Amino acid sequence: MRLIGTAGHVDHGKSTLTQALTGINPDRLAEEQARAMTIELGFAWLTLPSGETVSLVDVPGHEAFIKNMLAGIGGIDVALLVIAADEGIMPQTREHLAILDLLRISNGVVALTKTDLVTEPGWLELVQNDARAALRDTCLRDAEIIPVSAKTKRGLDELLRALERALARAREKADRGQPRLPIDRVFTMSGFGTVVTGALSDGHFAVGAEVEIAPRGLRARIRGLQAHKQKLELAPPGGRAAINLAGVATTEIARGDVVILPDTHKPTTMLDARVQWLEAAPRPLAHGQTLEMFLYASEVSARVRLLETDALGPGQRGWAQLLLQAPVIAVKGDRFILRYASPSVTVGGGEIVAPHPRARHKRRRADVIQTLERAAQGTPAEALLQIIEQQPALELREIARVGALDETTARAAVAALQNAGAVFALDDARGAVYIAQDTRERWRAKLTRELAAYHQQFPLRAGMPRQELKSKLALPPRVFDLLVEYFARENIMRVSAKTLALAAHRVAFDATTQSKVDALLAQFARAPFNPPSQLESEALVGAEVLNALIAQGALERLAPNVLCAPDALAQMQGWVVAQLQGGGEITAAQLRDHFDTSRKYAIALLEYLDAQRITRRVGDARALR
Repeated sequence: MRLIGTAGHVDHGKSTLTQALTGINPDRLAEEQARAMTIELGFAWLTLPSGETVSLVDVPGHEAFIKNMLAGIGGIDVALLVIAADEGIMPQTREHLAILDLLRISNGVVALTKTDLVTEPGWLELVQNDARAALRDTCLRDAEIIPVSAKTKRGLDELLRALERALARAREKADRGQPRLPIDRVFTMSGFGTVVTGALSDGHFAVGAEVEIAPRGLRARIRGLQAHKQKLELAPPGGRAAINLAGVATTEIARGDVVILPDTHKPTTMLDARVQWLEAAPRPLAHGQTLEMFLYASEVSARVRLLETDALGPGQRGWAQLLLQAPVIAVKGDRFILRYASPSVTVGGGEIVAPHPRARHKRRRADVIQTLERAAQGTPAEALLQIIEQQPALELREIARVGALDETTARAAVAALQNAGAVFALDDARGAVYIAQDTRERWRAKLTRELAAYHQQFPLRAGMPRQELKSKLALPPRVFDLLVEYFARENIMRVSAKTLALAAHRVAFDATTQSKVDALLAQFARAPFNPPSQLESEALVGAEVLNALIAQGALERLAPNVLCAPDALAQMQGWVVAQLQGGGEITAAQLRDHFDTSRKYAIALLEYLDAQRITRRVGDARALR
């Protein structure tokens, strides 16, 4: 589906022309019809000579309603700029033309309306020349200019053919599987409930699908879809659509909200963008200045942080970060408009390069500007590398969403980056996340530093507790686990259930300590079933050394203050299992008597075997599991 949008000065005949082309009066409000002036967005559709049906949005031309115009103009494919032949270029003609230029709407047609009112020889040619001069430095420089009269029908067929030619030049909206419908109208329809309308891009919606109203986070279900008063099972990208929503009330949503599939787009309050300041702006744009930003149907206050200079003069452009007062849904490549709140006038606009920057950039930094330039101008692979460097450990779907690419293109670009060694994947049962080579090296260096410092501080410990290292790296749990597994496979670190250590780390005792260790282990060997307690062992070698012996497996802790040598544990466990085979039972007293040990030691062993799920308790006895 395709979308045409009107533009032009008030009372130049946009709505009248729309009705002449479509047979539909776009002025649906009683106040509009009474005042003969468009106030709100109007909607219609027309059939081209080829038979294709396209949507048409008619916008108000009065300067008081420019915000309503901006809510509907952002998603159009072709502009129908209307200039009255009896008046020529007027102030709102120029502002609307500037908006179209800032939005980079490069396909359009100029309709010179009211030609039936022109009687003076040469006047029509003069207006055409003025229009061509006004278009010269804009995206519409090549637009056809068609004289028409809605009253006499003169030129309407040629206008339709010119619109068809313009639409043929316009690139169709891509289906990236991440649909967005910026809401420009919300109303209740009797018998149906909540209905929203807007221009659909980036994907399609289907009846029955669950959707999210962003950035509010509300969930709803699509009860019905409609376009041009025809029911649809599937709404494709490109045209206008009306969505009947179940599960939300009209009071819960408003113009500027966006209908999306759940979890496909994240709200943002900070944007990296290239800003264009209009030649006609009354004064320069100052660093830190607050303006009104219009992004599709949304309007939000934005503070502009200029990254290269302290001011942008008329006609200049530069890199900036926009700090938003409220969250919006934005995608790389989206274009926006900037206006003064007072006096109400359009002063600039630009293109979003990064909708989710990780932090505020430092100003006047060449590396920052180079990064932004690369993101704006690079190939898909270069753009995605920038995303993966800034937002590491993303799944492919997320990478495609942030990069405003379909998944097929994103997958090919990521594969190219992997082949070049710039990106690598971390896999688990849920799938892969992707990390830039530089990010991996940065994390490896930090992990190595943290573990090395821990080994230096606690040389007799087997490793750092897993949770302690996780908190120091400040990574999401899944990413941390994947990274640990990867570095373990790369033999950078050694992993146990509770601790992590550098692969080269070994616990080693000095000569004096080793002598004490040998003496302690000799005591365990001489009296394997009546060995020293933990407190007695600590008194001989110290708590740190004893913990190291336990971590190394030289000793086993059966219970608090009860230790055992591995050989003795294996001997007692083997005897217990042999006694219980065939369905027998054993008591602590039997174990104590057989090994000539203490009751405390016997109970500790049986409870240890219970915990290892070798035995189970049956009253005061044990049976084999």
